[in-house]
Amino acid sequence: MTQATIPHQREPNPEQLLSILVRDEPRVLTRITALFGRRGYNIKSLSVGSTEHPGVSRMTIVVSGDRGVVEQAIRQLEKLHDVVRIIDHSLEKYVDRELVLVKVAITPENRVEVRQIAEDFRSRIVDVGRHALTFEVTGDEGKLTAFIEQMRPFGILETMRTGRIALTRGSNADIPGHVYHGETQALKPAVQIEQPREERAREVPNLF
Repeated sequence: MTQATIPHQREPNPEQLLSILVRDEPRVLTRITALFGRRGYNIKSLSVGSTEHPGVSRMTIVVSGDRGVVEQAIRQLEKLHDVVRIIDHSLEKYVDRELVLVKVAITPENRVEVRQIAEDFRSRIVDVGRHALTFEVTGDEGKLTAFIEQMRPFGILETMRTGRIALTRGSNADIPGHVYHGETQALKPAVQIEQPREERAREVPNLF
């Protein structure tokens, strides 16, 4: 009697979370995403926003792939002139959040139940219509996914997720060198790139 073989199931690629500090220059987002695309890296989510330093933005990228994939990506990103610093959050503890807007169909029969579930998730109602309610939910990825699944039986009309954002826990002084190279003062050269332009502008005579 032969023993039946169980087919091997491929485990999904793990997700890696990176923060990339970049100079506010034209097409910097295109150059970084093109780098991932050319090498076959799958970007699951991407969030971009300003930082505490004028002239510097922070990109948070979730990449599907193993450690080798991420290390290759980091080496390639470090070659880009626009990249100031790369923080690999997998090396240290971090706090992350995500926001989702969910528009749910409602009826007189399910309105109370929908609102009760939303209250359990500590969501906020941001829009009220005759046949739909729009909720705002903030939290980690698991919480947002669970909220969407709870609302799905009632009828989800639209959703929009921001993608994850993250910061390393603790102060910058607590972050080891392999995560955050140097002190915060190391960002000063990136901030000062705007100053020469302003000085040149002052030297231009006013013709009007």
